[in-house]
Amino acid sequence: MEINFWKYHGTGNDFVMIDDRDSVFPDANKELVVALCHRRFGIGSDGLILIRNHAEYDFEMIFFNPDGSQSFCGNGSRCAVAFARDIGIKKEQYRFLSTDGSHEAYLLENGEVKLSMHSVQGYTTYGDDLFIHTGSPHYIRFCEKLDEVDLIAVGRAVRYGDLFKSKGGTNVNFVQVASDRVRVRTYERGVEDETWSCGTGVTAVALASAIKYAHTSPVNIAVKGGDLKVFFTREGEDRFSDIWLQGPAQAIFKGQILMR
Repeated sequence: MEINFWKYHGTGNDFVMIDDRDSVFPDANKELVVALCHRRFGIGSDGLILIRNHAEYDFEMIFFNPDGSQSFCGNGSRCAVAFARDIGIKKEQYRFLSTDGSHEAYLLENGEVKLSMHSVQGYTTYGDDLFIHTGSPHYIRFCEKLDEVDLIAVGRAVRYGDLFKSKGGTNVNFVQVASDRVRVRTYERGVEDETWSCGTGVTAVALASAIKYAHTSPVNIAVKGGDLKVFFTREGEDRFSDIWLQGPAQAIFKGQILMR
């Protein structure tokens, strides 16, 4: 099978993008998805995204994690909007369908993509840690020395721990608050490793920083792969609406891969 693809990244969170408007990609073949995402035997990525036609939306985005599972992806959604433009779906304002429902997005003049996120109601505390669902589940731990965290060991312990085992696990974010920004490192479920950026994760962290430190919108987030902004309106103690995730989404290369 010969597959044409593009490669995009959003602050180092990289994705294999496939124009599947003719709906020929065998999306039930999870082994193929895993092979394409493999960094040694495939193209290599933090996920695979299909763009398909939809009668009621500008496009439909189908997202796969590298292990073949499906979920919502914030940075992937921003990259999907940039990819849609590059394959000829040109809009001033996009409205597309993803795993968790519909989203809106804008391509800004500086090349960044501003993506609407669903409203968030409620959060859970575990001692000093928080859990917030922003389209994907996120556990948030604030720390003073982010670079010294054994992210893989601690991340896996929480991700596979008893608290979330019955719910399919969780993503785990480690956070250090600075004077002008919030630094984040994420152990990502489905990737099972640290990623350079996680859109739903930084969104959860921004809301957590509002809860814990009374930060106001927008919150500037620094990840390994660059900088993101999260805008929101806080309504009371535990409800957030009008949430937007903004940052770069860039094409890296395109090509063709032969899968046997």
